[in-house]
This record gives sequence, C-alpha cells and structure tokens, in this order.
Amino acid sequence: MKKSKARATKAPVLLSGGNPQIAKAEGDAPVQLYIAAMPGWKRAVGAHLDALIMRNVPNVRKAVKWNSPFYGIEGQGWFLSFHVFTRYVKVTFFRGRSLRPVPPGPSKHKDVRYFDIREGDELDEAEIRNWVKQAAALPGWIP
Repeated sequence: MKKSKARATKAPVLLSGGNPQIAKAEGDAPVQLYIAAMPGWKRAVGAHLDALIMRNVPNVRKAVKWNSPFYGIEGQGWFLSFHVFTRYVKVTFFRGRSLRPVPPGPSKHKDVRYFDIREGDELDEAEIRNWVKQAAALPGWIP
C-alpha cells in the first residue's frame, strides 16, 4: 500500500515590485489570497482597502485579473483595482476623471485616475470612502 504524501501549499510567487501572482478568478477567495500574499506593510493597506470597499458598496463583485484585485458592480463593470509596486500600492479608479475631487494621479488613459499609497502615509479615510462610493455609482470599465 502506498503512503499518500501531503502536498505543501506553495505561497504565491511575487512578481516584479512584489506584486503577488494569483490566477484569474472570480469572487472573494482569490482577492483574499492576493491580499494575504501582499508583502510587508502593503498587506495591511490591501486589507484596509478591501474592508472599506465592502463597508461602502453593497453587493460588490470581486475578482483577480491580471494579478490585481478588481471591484465592480454586476452589469456595470469594474470601478476600482489596486496593484503592488516596490514602494507603493497603486489604486486605480477606472472612471476617476468623473470623481470629485479628482484623484491626484494622472493616466495616459482619458478616464482613469490613480491614487498611490506609500508606507507611512496617513490616509484621508473620508476622501477615499467618497471616491469609492462615487466610483461604484458610475458605469464601470468592461474589458
């Protein structure tokens, strides 16, 4: 009789800049896997963003696509994503030019705006919550 070997769960590979490599998938589970794999202080940022979105957007839809968590509304598309870089977490608002105030990070894409979070940044919780609520109410990005 052969003994069965327990398979060790491998930690996700970290890509350039420390971004976790997570397979494309829909739902909360892959997003939580991504957040758990975020390195160092960035993990707390990811968990904080996820919790803030969950509190402020009823029926939010989640997925991991292109090694980034995506948040959207069924039938409306994606309104927000974030991605790990070496020195910051980049939050993407797909219709960011329509938000008030407009998030500070410019983009080569007409409608997109970014917001970067660096280690030690003091976040303006009210402003981020305001952007999330506005973004979720707009038609989102449909790839």
